[in-house]
Formats: sequence, C-alpha cells, structure tokens
Amino acid sequence: MCLRHKLARLFIGADPQLRRMLGYWAATGVFYTVCLGLMLVQIRAGTADRAPAIFLCWLGMSSVLGCYVLIRVSRVLRILPAQLAVLQALIALGCNVAAYAISGPVRGASLMVLLVVIVFCTFSLRPRATLALCAGTIVALGATIGWHVIHDPLHFPAQLEAVHFGLAAASLLTVSLLTGEMSKLRVRLSRQKEALLAAVATIRTLATIDELTALANRRHMNDVLGEEERRTRARGQPVCIALLDIDFFKRVNDRYGHAGGDAVLRSFAAAARAGLRDGDVLARWGGEEFLLMLPDTCLAAATAVLARIAANVGAMRVGAIDADAAPITFSAGVAERGGGEPFADTISRADRAMYIAKSSGRNQIVPIAAEPGAGVSAGVRSDIRTLSRGQV
Repeated sequence: MCLRHKLARLFIGADPQLRRMLGYWAATGVFYTVCLGLMLVQIRAGTADRAPAIFLCWLGMSSVLGCYVLIRVSRVLRILPAQLAVLQALIALGCNVAAYAISGPVRGASLMVLLVVIVFCTFSLRPRATLALCAGTIVALGATIGWHVIHDPLHFPAQLEAVHFGLAAASLLTVSLLTGEMSKLRVRLSRQKEALLAAVATIRTLATIDELTALANRRHMNDVLGEEERRTRARGQPVCIALLDIDFFKRVNDRYGHAGGDAVLRSFAAAARAGLRDGDVLARWGGEEFLLMLPDTCLAAATAVLARIAANVGAMRVGAIDADAAPITFSAGVAERGGGEPFADTISRADRAMYIAKSSGRNQIVPIAAEPGAGVSAGVRSDIRTLSRGQV
C-alpha cells in the first residue's frame, strides 16, 4: 500500500459512510476558513471588535477540529450521524449569531451564512429537526439584536436592525420549508429507487429462473454455457453435459392431471439439486427434460453424480401421487466435451445418448466419451448410428 493510501486510510478511514460524513465536514471546514478570512479582514480594517473577533475565530476553528475528532470516533462512541449534524449546525449557527454582534457596519452580510448552514442541514437532518434549528436561530438572533438595540442604539439603530431581523427570519423560514420539501423529495426518490431495484431483481430472477422448479431456465443456461465455454477454452479443463428426462411423465399427467405433474417436477428438481456438487448447474431444458452441466469433471465422475441423483429421485415421495405407485425414474445421457468442441455438439451427443437410454428400457444412464470417434460404450455404438427421434 502506497503512502498516499495509508494517509487516506488514517485520516478518512475506509468506511463509505464515514468518508461521506468527512466529506461534508471538509466542505464545512472550507466554508469556515472563508468566514475566518473575512473576519480577519474586518479586524484589520478596525470594523470588528478585536478581542471578541479573535476569540470567535479560535472558537470556530477549534470547533471544526473537534467535530472531525468526533466524526472519526463516532462508531466507537456510538454517536449517530444526525446527532453530529445537529452539533455542527448548533456551533455554526451560534458562531454566526455571535459574529453578527461583533461585525460592525457590514454585519448584515453575515446573515447570509445562516442560510448556508440551514441548507447543509438538508443532507443529514429530517425536516422537523431543520425547522427546529431554524426557529432556535431566529429566537437567538432576535434576542441578540434586541439586546444590542437596547444597550447600544448608536451602533444598532432600531429601524435598521428590524429590517435585518425581518429579512433574516423570513429567509430562514423560507429556506427551511424549501429544504424540508427537498428532503422529503429525496426520501421519496430513495424509496422509489429501492422499489425499482427490487423490481429489476425480480425481473432478473424471472428471466433466469424457471418458476415451477426454481432451477435455471433454458435462456440462463445458455448464458452459463457460453461463459463456461470461454473459461474452458483458456484452461482446457474437462466438462460434462448430461440430459435427463423423466420416464413415463405423460402417464403421470394423464392419471393425476397437470397438478400432479407439476408436483413431480418440483420434487424431481429438489431431489436432483440435493445430489449436485458445488459448481454443478442444473436447468429445466423443456417440459420434463433437464440439462446438467458438470464443470471440471471427467466422464466417470459425472456418471457417479448422476447415479447419486438417480438414488435421490428413486427415494422421493410425491404427495400428489399414490403411495403404491411406481417410483419416479429418469433416463439420462451424459457426454464429455471434446477439446474445443462447441457445447451445442456436446449437448447433441448427450441427447442421442439419452434417447438410447430411453429406447433401451429407461431408468438408465448412458455415458458417451469425448474422444473423437469413440462414441458411447461398445454395447450401444451401433444404436447411435441408426437411432432417430422418430424411433423412440
């Protein structure tokens, strides 16, 4: 880690929320620095009381540094961001009211700073809290102006101060109400964004997951196969593809209706999923047919996984099916992908092997090797050459 990153981690931390709070603090610090410079100009020009002005400058900068420390340790002390925002706002508003009292003839310009502080509150506080701060500031400003009008009418003419107070109060209330509406709008937009993200997630799920079985659907499986094809092209690892078809599924639909067929599909998907390993991907390929991708797997290991799935499926019980009914079985063909072979060709070979399994009595797993010309095992090689879908 370079020195710049180490210093950044030391001063602003790594937590995103903490960094955002320190970003607001930095903006406040810049604003305080500008105000400090203007106060020093007034001190040099002799328009501000020197001793109180210098004390106020020290107080302001000390407060900025103190707020930085509080933000950095806020997690340890369990200080909420809203509490920190209120503290910073109170310090800023208090310093500004004090600056008005000691600023001399140009004190009216300092009232604009109050509006900036209220606007800053919009990012951290709720509208009611901002309005309460505004009301407290108006009361404090009114008390300060009233005291000076009574005790120093020469430098604080009543008519001029009334104008200052009226404009400041009206502006603060207006800005508070407007920022409150902005805050409500921000909350509403945030909720709409959350709802939109949830809707997008739902759409993404519907686009990739089969609703009935909760397995990957055919569209998503094609994407997965494309990614796996790019990955294995670079690494050259073996991949096996299996096609599984539930035996005599039409009889289930005819006897128990589509509700019974759906129950069988859901139970089959759950039983098959329980037999998979990490990295294996099972998808509903269409109807009662399922496609299984087994990455980094040789043909013997893939056949063992299918045997485990067959045991799970044979042991499952479906509530919609009679207890004395024959167990659910499936026929499967599994093919090992040859080097550089498109997955479409591997799927085609697995499909042929699956139809051989079905034509040979069902409830079987037929493997087909990856080597060019090897075909399936010797007992079924001639069947692959002659079998067609119309003969099944």
